[in-house]
Amino acid sequence: MTTAIQAEVLLPTQELRHDLPFYTKTLGLRLDSIFPADDPSVASFSGHGLRIRIEKGADVCPGKLRILTDDPDGFANGARHLTAPNGTQIEIVPLTPTADQPQTQHEFAVRRLRDEAPWVIGRAGMHYRDLIPSRLGGSIIASHIRIPDGGPVPDMVHYHTVGFQLIFCYRGWVDVLYEDQGDLIRLYAGDCVTQPPGIRHRVVEASPNIEVIEIGVPAEHVTTIDHDMTLPNGKGDPAREWDGQRFVHHRKQGATWQSFRVPGFTARDTGISAGTRGVAGIQVIRPDGTVPAPYIHDADIHFTFVMEGKMTLVPQDQEPRDLEPGDAFVIPPGMVTQYANCSDDLELLEATLGGEFTTTIAR
Repeated sequence: MTTAIQAEVLLPTQELRHDLPFYTKTLGLRLDSIFPADDPSVASFSGHGLRIRIEKGADVCPGKLRILTDDPDGFANGARHLTAPNGTQIEIVPLTPTADQPQTQHEFAVRRLRDEAPWVIGRAGMHYRDLIPSRLGGSIIASHIRIPDGGPVPDMVHYHTVGFQLIFCYRGWVDVLYEDQGDLIRLYAGDCVTQPPGIRHRVVEASPNIEVIEIGVPAEHVTTIDHDMTLPNGKGDPAREWDGQRFVHHRKQGATWQSFRVPGFTARDTGISAGTRGVAGIQVIRPDGTVPAPYIHDADIHFTFVMEGKMTLVPQDQEPRDLEPGDAFVIPPGMVTQYANCSDDLELLEATLGGEFTTTIAR
């Protein structure tokens, strides 16, 4: 036999009769109990997934209630902020979160691993290092993530409300499950996947000292746990889209190298620009032995992470920066930039938003 358990929020009042019409008619809650009959001082209400007890003279703060609805205009006559007679603040907010993209605040920025940027412990015990501290005004977050011990990851099935998200395996390997993508996917160093908006997924296991680069747009986005879905859930439609984006799994092994838009380099395109309909482009770049040309781009966001080797970044009107593995930089649109002194083993991960933009060679 299961014992029924309920929880309720206690709120104070000075005069219960003033609160009854507000909580029932304005907020649409159901009156469940009220007493004593001759001079009511306590009432219980329920609705919208909430149970409330209002008690005359209760020694508690009036607090704030947030009511979530996808039709805020149809609730409480479209009001967004209300104050109940007992002093409780009511806030009406959207039920379904959205990924609102803020305007990019462009800057030239370099983040060096040797500068000992702090690692912080984040979700599921993973260690995070911020590669773009300013987040370019909230438009992007780029994280260097590691799991020092490896093994099973205490993750749950979840999804993100994002405009774009990339997981690039930098070191080691990681096992992941994705909605409608069949059985376990193992990402090896150099492999990557996109996580389209809303796709359910779960990190399962990782090798010792696993490191990944994660890019999310916008910088602040909601992660929602899906308690009802179990993964794997079978092989779905390979052409399925989430908000216009397909799941893309790029494998380093067997990938094709081709000419890059900037002379002096070759690249392997991950196919992510096509898979996201131009939302973002992800390429891995390496030198071809010739002198790289200076260039200008007009992408809204241009982020690069140094995976292997060394180089000197020569930005317009700035001091050159010597870079090595673990370093990252952002180049704003319109800045003349050149990659110099590239070692033979140099390998860069480049992420741009959008995926299609113009590059002009500056001679």
